[in-house]
This record gives sequence, C-alpha cells and structure tokens, in this order.
Amino acid sequence: MANQETCIEGFEGTNGIAKTVVAGGLNQVTSLVSDLLTMVQPPGPDSRSNVERKVAEKNRFPSWFEREDQILLQANGVTADVVVALDGTGTFTNTMDAVAAAPDYSMKRYVIYIKKGLYKENVEIKKKKWNLMMVGDGINGTIISGNRSFVDGWTTFRSATFAVSGRGFIARDITFENTAGPQKHQAVALRSDSDLSVFFRCAIKGYQDSLYTHTMRQFFRECKITGTVDFIFGDASVVFQNCQILAKQGLPNQKNTITAQGRKDPNQPTGFSIQFCNISADADLLPFVNSTPIYLGRPWKLYSRTIIMQSYIGNAVRPQGWLEWNQDFALDTLYYAEFMNFGPGAGLGGRVQWPGYHALNNSAQAGNFTVARLIEGDLWLPSTGVKYTAGLGA
Repeated sequence: MANQETCIEGFEGTNGIAKTVVAGGLNQVTSLVSDLLTMVQPPGPDSRSNVERKVAEKNRFPSWFEREDQILLQANGVTADVVVALDGTGTFTNTMDAVAAAPDYSMKRYVIYIKKGLYKENVEIKKKKWNLMMVGDGINGTIISGNRSFVDGWTTFRSATFAVSGRGFIARDITFENTAGPQKHQAVALRSDSDLSVFFRCAIKGYQDSLYTHTMRQFFRECKITGTVDFIFGDASVVFQNCQILAKQGLPNQKNTITAQGRKDPNQPTGFSIQFCNISADADLLPFVNSTPIYLGRPWKLYSRTIIMQSYIGNAVRPQGWLEWNQDFALDTLYYAEFMNFGPGAGLGGRVQWPGYHALNNSAQAGNFTVARLIEGDLWLPSTGVKYTAGLGA
C-alpha cells in the first residue's frame, strides 16, 4: 500500500491524463489490498515453551541470513569482498561501482568495506541486490553525501542520497547525509525499503525528511538521526533503540516535527517504535529552543502510529508533545503513545487530548511495540550479530 501511495505522490505537480489513468488503477488495487488486510490476524502473545520457541526460531531464520554474520559484526574487523577507497587503494573509488559488482540474489553475505573519506555520490541498491553489508570507518570517517531536493526538481522518493531496496541489508559505521539545507524542503539522506535491514552505529543527517523508512521491517541501533521537519517518516515497521534523535535549527518560524508515520489502513502492521533513545536539540538549536517549537510527531496519514517508550525527552519538546497535520485530520484514528519516558520534556500533564493519543501505564500494551512483536526481531536479528533488546527490559 505504501508503494502505491508513493507512486501517486510522484505525479504531484504534473498535468495530463497519465496521473488520472494511473491513479484509477492504483486506487482499485489499494481497495483490494485493504479488503485482504481485514482477513489477516496479527499474532497474539507467544505461549510456546522456550524449547518450542528455539526450535521454531532455528527453522524460521530467513535463508539469506548466515550465522557467520554474528562473527562479522562482533569482530574488530570484517573480511571484505571488495574495498572502496577514494585514494585508489581499494577495488573501487566509489560506492555505486562496488554495488554494481555485487552478485544478484545472493544467498550469502557480500561485504563492501568503505574506507574513510567523503563520497559525494548518490547510491541506489536495487531489489535484486540481496544480503549486502556495508562497513565504514565510523560516522566521522566514512561519509556518503548528496544534495538532491524537492526544490531542485526531485521527488521526495528520488531525492535520497542513499537508497536501499535489496533485502537483508546491513550498514555499520557510516554517515548518510543530505546537504541541501532547510530552504530546499524535502531532501532525504537515507531511504530504506529493505526488508529485515539493520543500521548499526550510523548517522543520518539532513533537514526536512532526513530518514525515509519507506516500507518493510527495519532496525536502527546506536544511530544518530538529525533533522527538522518530519525527519523520520515513512510507512515501515521500524524500531529505534539506543539512538540519538536530535532536532536541528531550521527555517525561521518553522515548527519542527520528529516523526511523520504514514500508515493509511488500520489493518497494516506498520508503525514507529522509539525505545531507550535520547530525543533532544542538536547543538545548533540549543540557543533557540525557546523560540523553535519541537514536537514528537504529526499524522502524515490517517492511521499514523508511533510510540515513544523508555526514552529521554529533552526540554526542546513542547509540553503538548504532538502536533496536528491539518486541523482535526486523523486525530481520532491515529495511534500515538508514550510509556515510561523521562527527562524535562517527558511530562504528560500538558499533552494533547486527542482520542488517538494514549499515555500508557500498562506494559502489556507497550509490549506490542517491542522488537520481538513489531518487527519479529527474535526471528532474524540474532543472525545479524547486532545487539538488541527483545522486550521492555533495559
């Protein structure tokens, strides 16, 4: 459903019959998919014994994940299949050439090591590039940088500096940035519609629409995400753990929102879960926190769903917490929740009174948005070797 919505959005600003024809066909497909979704029942609490669960997990790991990945990520170094280096000491001098050389539909992990440097290029990893892993020299060392933007004629989808669709993607110790600036409006640094993708110790830097978690199941751990308006958006099922989420200084008189989740049907299993994170102002915004309103999110689509739990919320976030998109749009149908947060911006006394907002005090409700439940992480994250917390435990 998200792909169809993105396709329609790509026609915005165009004239002619093409948009009408395409929209008619896509609306018909969307209606059929929506009907099918009503027949899908979400899994209930896992009542199996530990032995039964371990047997099931062993048999259900995705075939494109290899046990060796755990060794790859936990070791100090990795064995790279190819090396990218600006100075010519590697196999390639740019990232896209390394991606093109990777095998299609690989059932084994293919490792691309990107040496320290500023790589000014736009990278797109197509759906046929399975199982890629990219390792850099740290977020201050390996930087992939672009500047495409909506103002300069790119759709939001195509503005991404780094875009990945191939399933089973892992990135570690890399910065993805879009330097277009706040005046260029939508300008994506990282877009992912890679199922079962992991971003570990990465930085995603931009202004409006920095991180486009477009579709599928994704996990971000120990990442630094910065931006201004809707800087984490999309319709993926995604969990952020132990991340720094930092609002930046944007345009004058601009209201900054951290999330804009795009669920458009109540039966979609998608949503954002932000757990054990630090939500604060970035250094450039600190002198202006009193004059620049920051909110946790606003409803991009009718059934927008986001939960913030067990996280630090700084004083940059306004007491009401959440912002309307357009008057009373989606306020009855969205699902926004907070659970056991702390910090000067975490007080619930001044929060919005929308029907769709929930101040949770029940761990069973919050449990639906954990790694184990929202993205079924126990079935695939162990094989990646990335640290994670399955439930609500610290």
